[in-house]
Amino acid sequence: MKKILGLFFALLWLMSCGQSYEEKRRITRAERAEQRRQDSLALKVAVLPTLDCLPMFVAAERGWFDSLKIDVRLRPFKAQMDVDTALVGGSVVGAITDLVRAERMRNRGTALNYVAATNTAWQLVANRTARIKETRQLGDKMVAMTRFSATDLLTDRALKGVKTTATVYRVQINDIALRLQMLKNNEMDALWLPEPQATAARQLKHSVICKSDSTDLRLGVVAFREKAMKDRRIKAQIDAFLKVYNVACDSLNGRGVGQYGDIVEKYCGVTSATVRALPKLKFPRAAAPREKDVEEARKWLKK
Repeated sequence: MKKILGLFFALLWLMSCGQSYEEKRRITRAERAEQRRQDSLALKVAVLPTLDCLPMFVAAERGWFDSLKIDVRLRPFKAQMDVDTALVGGSVVGAITDLVRAERMRNRGTALNYVAATNTAWQLVANRTARIKETRQLGDKMVAMTRFSATDLLTDRALKGVKTTATVYRVQINDIALRLQMLKNNEMDALWLPEPQATAARQLKHSVICKSDSTDLRLGVVAFREKAMKDRRIKAQIDAFLKVYNVACDSLNGRGVGQYGDIVEKYCGVTSATVRALPKLKFPRAAAPREKDVEEARKWLKK
């Protein structure tokens, strides 16, 4: 009899455990479903470790997106090519990019809306060991850039009308941090760098032989997928995103980049000494890029 009772209670215990396990599975499924729902509604934006993304970094770190109850998730990438892949594939709905790459994506069937022109600028930095002082000395030298991008266009501009003794070799190095590391290791003769990586290169006594901001050409842009902007809920989030973006730009312009040095170090991977050496920068509020800049990108891509 005792054995029978023992088996009976053991069976009851096993049944209760089974119910508990099933209940846990139901809760887990519900949690996963809710997580998927929230993720689908989140505004995912691809960013690079560059200062043109700083308004977004500041807004995220200071909780300003949360203040308007929008779920903005910044997706960090190291290279423009990876940003393109994410934007075209739809794993993000918005991204920091340049007009050349954006127009190329448009040409290939990804409809994009440009919501903000950025202060993105590039500097052509020559390795100090190469003893290059001007662009005509780039013959038989390697220049790191990204094909079909602003840096490709800028290389054409830098070499326009310039007679070099030999071919200039354009080497596709998409990862910005890798470009800087190659400069440090003397593996590249010259390369295009944005800020703050350009300042880090100057600190190492490398020479700047060309600057994009010395010309009236503004190619940086924040773009969102047109398909996403047709969704009423996502469009409302983008509108709120741009309000916060403008607040961050105003704060950066008023207080200076140095006041957010910890954020620059965290997201851009540079030292506090580099932050202190940065030039004064102005961050424009969100506005569509100039038509002349869009047209310049289109014309170059048709060549």
